[in-house]
Amino acid sequence: MLPSLANRSIHKVALSGARRTISSLLHGSPEAKKAGDIEIQQHSRIVARGKYVHGFEVHRVQPGALDEYKAAAEKYYAGIKDDPQLHVKLTGSWETVVGQQDTFVHILEYENYAGFDKTTALIRTSDHAKAYKALLPYVTSRSSQLTQEFAFFPTAPPHAQGGIFELRSYQLKPGTLLEWENAWRRGIEARRKFVAPIGAWFSQVGRLHQVNHMWQYPFVHQ
Repeated sequence: MLPSLANRSIHKVALSGARRTISSLLHGSPEAKKAGDIEIQQHSRIVARGKYVHGFEVHRVQPGALDEYKAAAEKYYAGIKDDPQLHVKLTGSWETVVGQQDTFVHILEYENYAGFDKTTALIRTSDHAKAYKALLPYVTSRSSQLTQEFAFFPTAPPHAQGGIFELRSYQLKPGTLLEWENAWRRGIEARRKFVAPIGAWFSQVGRLHQVNHMWQYPFVHQ
């Protein structure tokens, strides 16, 4: 049984010189681009916890095949989390009820990037690959992303399901991660008093300059 997720989202020689000029105008000079990449990497090191890598796997499913997908997804994700050779943890699996309908989000925790490479290589050569292929006929599109945790907001360990989970995603302007983190962190403590934090992550591979954070709300019984 998957818990519910409320998703807010929120040519040749003659033109070689001209091509370099246009490339510089569109993408910046190689020197400037290198400097920008270094700055982004420095910001990432400052705000990241740096202990784990979290993989976001988003599946959009055929509306008429939700039950079949859930059964297949449960078999696959439960299988990999229970395999001691893989060294991967399942932070959680959720079904979206507000936002992009018929969408499922799975978050996996790997032991850094080397751990991600090792785990995915093992999965591809194991029976888990067959279990993953079994869910694909029900999926209309997929996307994935590798993220790191914010240092001040470590991911909550896997726990019993229950309540409504809210996943918020923000697309940042390149180079503003540190500024955004400083501004956003000031309001976190006030919110913790009313809702349980699950985690906050910023993208490293996949769609870049994106941050995600998740909260858990209890069911309110009338």
